[in-house]
Amino acid sequence: MKKLGLFLGFITLTLTSVAQSTEQTALTLTLEQALEIALSESPTIKVAEQEIEIKRYAKQETYASLYPRFDATAQYQRVLAKQTMSMDFGGTTQTIKVGSDNSFNGGITGSMPIVNAQLWESLKVSVADVVLAVEKARSSQIDMIEQVSQAYFSVLLAKESLVVYQRVYDNAVENNKNIKKRYEVGSVSEYDFISSNVSVQNAIPNVIEAQNSVVLALWQLKALLGIDLNKNIDVAGSLADYEAQMNYAHTIDQLDLSKNSTLKQLNIQEGMLESALKITKLANVPTLSINAAYLYTALGNDGKFFQAKAWNPYSYAGVQLNIPIFAGNQRRAATRQAKLNLSNLQLQRENAERQLRVAVVNSLNNMQTNVKKFSAAAATVSQAQRGYDIAVKRYEVGRGTLVDVDNSQLQLTQAELGRNSAIYNFLIAKISLDKILGNHEVKSNHSYIGEYKSMYEKRYGNK
Repeated sequence: MKKLGLFLGFITLTLTSVAQSTEQTALTLTLEQALEIALSESPTIKVAEQEIEIKRYAKQETYASLYPRFDATAQYQRVLAKQTMSMDFGGTTQTIKVGSDNSFNGGITGSMPIVNAQLWESLKVSVADVVLAVEKARSSQIDMIEQVSQAYFSVLLAKESLVVYQRVYDNAVENNKNIKKRYEVGSVSEYDFISSNVSVQNAIPNVIEAQNSVVLALWQLKALLGIDLNKNIDVAGSLADYEAQMNYAHTIDQLDLSKNSTLKQLNIQEGMLESALKITKLANVPTLSINAAYLYTALGNDGKFFQAKAWNPYSYAGVQLNIPIFAGNQRRAATRQAKLNLSNLQLQRENAERQLRVAVVNSLNNMQTNVKKFSAAAATVSQAQRGYDIAVKRYEVGRGTLVDVDNSQLQLTQAELGRNSAIYNFLIAKISLDKILGNHEVKSNHSYIGEYKSMYEKRYGNK
């Protein structure tokens, strides 16, 4: 019995010292602080932000096609065998070799499109590509907010569970002390004393498991935040701080999917495919461009090639008109392919919207179910606590049994865990709903994003 008492004392001292050490050295984070760290340090978010820059430079590359293009060219040829010409002079055939041993052509050429409908339409696609990258970055931020929030609330749930199991353990230890005293004076049976010892030992694994759950939940949160796993952190508040959110009440008809990132991306892609279809059709439209050049040419045999009089400049400027006539049905096939791609995307969008509405209904049902569970559990906790206190008093005065105490303790534990689980499950369902609705507020470090969105809306409308 002394060994059991020493063991219980050691466990209590260990749990207390661990809790005190955590409180003293841990970096305590609020949910807002955790989200801020995640959105600024996560590699996923940084990759998405860089993707915006990549698409922006790609757009600039496309726009560069509108400006004049100048190139410096140079070409040298050494004739290995000159061209031979045979001519008839009065019935006599004479053979003459023409050409020079060396030839050079070099200078500057320039061109600029004047009418190119395909190019103009491709500029719209490049703007939409930037907006799509922005929306994908927003989607990454929304996903990160969901993951961090879920991890944060998982830590709170684990801590609340630890508090519950710690209280069960403390109650078991306190009851064991009282029963031990009464057993030593012969006022309770040995069976009750043994049962109280077993209750204490049965409570220990739950406490240890709850502690491990807290550690694992914190590790998951640190991994999402990009924090060193060896760094000691903690989260602020409790699940009870979020009870007020359980007054949330909406129906499916009141919810708007216009901010949903998946649908917004599909809308942008639909606009891009519409432009792609126009581009394939515009391949049949003539193009007009300006061409100009200033070149030097030189022809000569060895010994004369590098003389000044061998170099002669020439230049030209003109307009080039290209009229597409026939390309082996290539343009027709490309148009049909673009139409099918657009039709497939529209079907995908319709299916995605249907699935999202199912997910909204599921989230709303989960939220409403957990609101009811919380109401029932909250009312049960106070009654279960009162029942446990009565059971303990009845046992102390000899009018109850230890079984009554254990049963009331079990009912109290289940009620407290049920209340905490209801709050947690409600919050998880609400986070999922906010993700679907796109209600999470996200920020961007790019000041030019508004400009591109404005350009996009002028071309495609507010898709």
